[in-house]
Amino acid sequence: MNIWLIPALPLLGAFILIVAGSGLPRRVATIIGSGSVGLAALVTLIVGYNFISTGATSVDFIAWQWIDVADFSPAIAYHLDALSLVFIFVITFVGFLIHVYSAEFMAEDEGCTRFFAYLNLFVCSMLTLVLADNLVLLYLGWEGVGLCSYLLIGFWYTDEKNGYAARKAFIVTRVGDTALAIGLFMLFQNFNTLNIQEIATQATQQWTVGSETAMIISLLLLGGAVGKSAQLPLQTWLPDAMAGPSPVSALIHAATMVTAGVYLIARTHVIFEMAPGALLIVGIIGAVTLTIAGFTALTQHDLKRVLAYSTISQIGYMFLALGVSAWSAAIFHFMIHAFFKALLFLAAGAVIMALHHEHDMYKMGGLRKKLPAIYWTFLIGASSLAALPLVTGGFYSKDQILWLSLAGENGNIWFFLFALLGAFITSIYTFRMLFLTFFGEEKTHVGHAPGRGMTIPLLVLAGLSTLGGFIELPHSFGHFTIFSNFLSPVLPSVAVQEDFENIEWIVQLVAAGVALSGVYVAYVFYIVKPGLSEELKMSAADLHKFFFNGWGFDALYDKLFVRPFVFISNINKKDIADKLYDGLVMLANWFNRILAYTQSGVLRWYIMGIVIGGILLLTLGLIKS
Repeated sequence: MNIWLIPALPLLGAFILIVAGSGLPRRVATIIGSGSVGLAALVTLIVGYNFISTGATSVDFIAWQWIDVADFSPAIAYHLDALSLVFIFVITFVGFLIHVYSAEFMAEDEGCTRFFAYLNLFVCSMLTLVLADNLVLLYLGWEGVGLCSYLLIGFWYTDEKNGYAARKAFIVTRVGDTALAIGLFMLFQNFNTLNIQEIATQATQQWTVGSETAMIISLLLLGGAVGKSAQLPLQTWLPDAMAGPSPVSALIHAATMVTAGVYLIARTHVIFEMAPGALLIVGIIGAVTLTIAGFTALTQHDLKRVLAYSTISQIGYMFLALGVSAWSAAIFHFMIHAFFKALLFLAAGAVIMALHHEHDMYKMGGLRKKLPAIYWTFLIGASSLAALPLVTGGFYSKDQILWLSLAGENGNIWFFLFALLGAFITSIYTFRMLFLTFFGEEKTHVGHAPGRGMTIPLLVLAGLSTLGGFIELPHSFGHFTIFSNFLSPVLPSVAVQEDFENIEWIVQLVAAGVALSGVYVAYVFYIVKPGLSEELKMSAADLHKFFFNGWGFDALYDKLFVRPFVFISNINKKDIADKLYDGLVMLANWFNRILAYTQSGVLRWYIMGIVIGGILLLTLGLIKS
């Protein structure tokens, strides 16, 4: 199997775009960018077909020996199994649709070629991350997505705010990356290897459940996952990352960066299983994060910021599932979430472009008839996000998490209540977003409707958002479990507590009722009596402001870290080390001025210089002889 082609094709596309630069016509640049990722998706299909038809549980491919120092010898090697296959399917196919959409969205942008080069590098880095057979190569992909997110968030770099958002994302995620790097050092110290499969084997042989070392390493890995996946307490970078173009938001939120943390924990689940305390913390982080992000999304005006907080919340559901050892449920929600979140971001981008770059939902409205294709696809994505029962993919993926957060072997009533509260809030803010944007009176004139290049990816994603959920049905709906069966050789199944075995349908009824109740609340507040929301906001202005500002995390970090750092930097600005560099600069400037004198344009000085040089050379020759 030509696994190596899957990350190599987007990399080749990026290389051509970078080398050719702005010399390429924009149409050619979009074809190279989209085509290379489309070919990677095609190769993924072929590789996936071969993988399933041969009945293999894993396939390894070693490209070359990367490092070989003493006992440390990681290779550029790929490991394909059911988990990595699900991820590369989502990354290449959703990535390809985003590329196709971008061809029209970025058609008039001067940096079109640069945009596709960054986008291809982003896809390549994420593919490297999920296919790596060792943690060194995984870390290379991990840092690659961090670098590409910085480049793409700050893509429109002439606006100072975009540059700030890019730097913020880069710096905040470095906190988690540092924890991850320390975790990798500890893993090598314990096992003398960073090969993921070897670590999984040795961990069960060397450690016992509850091992202190396993606990420390799990928490360090969790630190990395929390940073990349924008979970509590490192969630603050993601809302500001909306500064990038809408296709970038779709790619970051759906198929690449924020899902890296979920993948890392799932891939190293053996280590986490040896540390039940760390698993509990993963679940708590997920439960608290999904609630906090949900309340924050409820108060936002910017269409893309609502979706950003929604992503934080939905990743929180995945963390909750990982925390209760519902591994396949977390990955199932990752896949369905990738479909509907990419759909929602791309649809939001189409709306924003049609309304002359207006982001404020309160300045939209009445778009249902003006942009019917966008409305219907957005409605399908919103229904899946709100997990409307029976007909949406989001219902089946979220229902599993709700059920196992209560009935799973590591589940409890508190996890279930948090998940249920999150589902209710999600339903409200999702349909608040829909009603404000597409219903009511038109407040901003529609410029031009998106063309087929932007509409077709939306239609495909709408189909996947709906039909994707039917590949894994609960026990009470026919017990069709093709997805979890496929993942079972890699991720263990979760046991259900005996007391809960017969009440799954009750949990499903409650979840369905909660989702529909949220829709009704949003309908009353934003369609029937639109003044109610304003009255509620005025009556609890301080609380609304608190939620609107993301529970004050930015202000807190500003006081705790940013201002002290700036203060100390100002004190230390005359550091002796800086004098050395200042001296080097002054010396270089002095030599520059001296050399500049020799370029006077006066012929006699040039002749004099040649004569003096000749005399010096002859003198040196005589001295040496």
